[in-house]
Amino acid sequence: MAKRISQPKAPSAKTGKRAASFSPGELPTREAILEAITDFPEINSKREIARHFGIKGDDRVALKVLLRDMEREGLLARKRKEIRPVGELPAVTVLDIPADADPDDLHAFAAKWNDEEGEKPRVVVTVGKDARVVPAPGDRILARIQRGEGTVPHYTARPMKVLDKPRKADLGIVRMDDDGARLVPIERKAREMRIPAGDLGGARDGDLVEVEVTVSGRLMIPRAKVVTVVGNPQSEGAVSLIALHSLDIPYRFPASVLQEARAAREADMKGREDWRHIALVTIDPPDAKDHDDAVHAEPDTDPANPGGHVIHVAIADVAYYVRPGSDMDREAFLRGNSVYFPDRVVPMLPERISNDLCSLREGENRASMALRIVIDAEGNKKRHSFHRVTMRSAAKLSYQQAQAAIDGRPDDATGPLLEPVLKPLWAAYEALARARDRRGPLALDLPERRIRLDANGMVEGVYVPDRLEAHRLIEEMMILSNVCAAETLEKHKSGLLYRVHDAPSQEKIVALSEFLHSLDLPMPRSDSLRPRDFNQILARAEKADKSQQVSEMVLRSQAQAEYAPGNYGHYGLNLDRYAHFTSPIRRYSDLIVHRALIRALGLGDDGLTEAEEHRLGSIGEHISATERRAMAAERETADRLLAQYLAAHIGARFRGTISGVVGAGLFVRLDETGADGFVPVSSLGQDYFRYFEDQQAVIGERTGERFRIGDKVDVRLLEAAPMAGALRFEVLSQGERVKAPGPLRGRRSRSAMPARSSRGKRARR
Repeated sequence: MAKRISQPKAPSAKTGKRAASFSPGELPTREAILEAITDFPEINSKREIARHFGIKGDDRVALKVLLRDMEREGLLARKRKEIRPVGELPAVTVLDIPADADPDDLHAFAAKWNDEEGEKPRVVVTVGKDARVVPAPGDRILARIQRGEGTVPHYTARPMKVLDKPRKADLGIVRMDDDGARLVPIERKAREMRIPAGDLGGARDGDLVEVEVTVSGRLMIPRAKVVTVVGNPQSEGAVSLIALHSLDIPYRFPASVLQEARAAREADMKGREDWRHIALVTIDPPDAKDHDDAVHAEPDTDPANPGGHVIHVAIADVAYYVRPGSDMDREAFLRGNSVYFPDRVVPMLPERISNDLCSLREGENRASMALRIVIDAEGNKKRHSFHRVTMRSAAKLSYQQAQAAIDGRPDDATGPLLEPVLKPLWAAYEALARARDRRGPLALDLPERRIRLDANGMVEGVYVPDRLEAHRLIEEMMILSNVCAAETLEKHKSGLLYRVHDAPSQEKIVALSEFLHSLDLPMPRSDSLRPRDFNQILARAEKADKSQQVSEMVLRSQAQAEYAPGNYGHYGLNLDRYAHFTSPIRRYSDLIVHRALIRALGLGDDGLTEAEEHRLGSIGEHISATERRAMAAERETADRLLAQYLAAHIGARFRGTISGVVGAGLFVRLDETGADGFVPVSSLGQDYFRYFEDQQAVIGERTGERFRIGDKVDVRLLEAAPMAGALRFEVLSQGERVKAPGPLRGRRSRSAMPARSSRGKRARR
């Protein structure tokens, strides 16, 4: 048996550290090996251990056996050729910073960790003032690790690089057939794969699963191995489950959050004004479960304000129940907002808060952040004030109920409210509408389609809700309230999150101008286009019967709104300052604004903390990202539901509108359902079609046949992939004939697509 000693004799050739020298047959002790790889992180393989201790020849075999014994004994961990002490992080490793980490006190965890080694160590991330790499919550980083002194490992990390996070494992639906199991991927461009019998991982037919993809054989055929069974979309009645999982949207509350919500108790009257005598009413969709805003208006009796109005707005006092740093607060920040699907709602806050304590229920006392606004006869705001109150809703009304009452069709609920409540509300709204028209916000009012599901969660139909004055009434009062919040916080020099919307970029303005020129529509001559200029464009397009094309392009020219502590106004609303205040149940931004108002106005001890104010920038970035994530999830789910609905209509003919044009083909939106599908340019006809960006069109080189954004077309449904939410159409209509551009000379442009005829033959030049 080999003797074991560990007396350092000479420096290691690679590390420059002193190493042991051994007589043949001698090996270092276990303790010496652990001490060496702990002190010198670069010693992380069998080869480096042998070099460090000067082990050569046949003794390397004995060292291999020793290291294997140490691994079995739980002293070492191995990953491929890398060796390290159990529970230890390597000198350079990949770390994940949690999305809810404090930006001013970052911590992280190893991106990959073997749970058998014990609890995953927490790593403090240090960022110096002159650091070139400054990570943020939610980032994945490559970092250099330093272990602190002591028996319990504690680490600090210096970031070296921010890494792209790898996308989640492939997602798909398991389908059983005569040959076993296969995976139907949810990615539109992915192909089906077989799942070997031993790799199902307990999944059953119809289950949504995560898989690892491996290849086998000389032909490198991909095969799937189930890693995680996520759930069954059909049994759970939730196609949205796919979007939730693929986009990493939390949809189950941790036990600690639910416990905290259950422990919450209704706010009392302490420190609150009593507004229960004011006949505030909620006006919401008929199926709404939470009611976070209530409104009231009355004529102003001040002789100095003839024809004026006093408006009262009450918003659920979420800040009272969700305190900074609590488990509910951390979870709300992580989610950023509620997500709305046709088949479910994923709330930002537990139902105990959103649907109970913070829902302004009819006839029940509710804690609220309230606002009193005085406007003149033309809708101009004269003054406003914020209050922390207890209110009691006089009625729960739907938009349709309120509108019907104003239109002369009151019911049992609205009849008694018509004269004292509803008519004064409408009078105040009419004044606000006049002020809105003078302000001139962007009047881009595109129809919003909704999906109606049956009792089994399947698509029953698609409809466009009526756009009522009742909707606009609530909208205008909420916009005014949001302006008041921003003005008040600015006046008190308080930090806040603005809702900002930038002007269109010059590049997008040029693209829009070129497109309008192709339609023979003039572009306003101005160095700085305002929303009213876009409204003129839309009005001219409507007169020329080109509203569809122009509305699509005007929408594309607009920037995306976001949350930020710095103000550059809201372009679309044509407002100098704007902050979201009115929906703290479903938007974290509004909760921040509530807390800022509470602190600025001295309305309680649960206002914005200094730590929160200091990191408003990172909060704004995070919740802007969660908002975009929610929009993507809602869009993907609608696509999947509609593809599932239309899968039974393969070969059917539909009327649609070209909603987008790229070099590869056309995007068509069906008029009836709003479902989007793709028409490959290769299927358009016997010609080569070239893409013209300035016209947002493809044009046949020989025939001059043109298909352009906004054109009405008849299409046939050729293929539907429900899990991917993808549809493929064939255009049946003829395109408009224009002057043929002719073939490109020399090398064909990348956007010129070789077309095939409907018979599958290559089109002639």
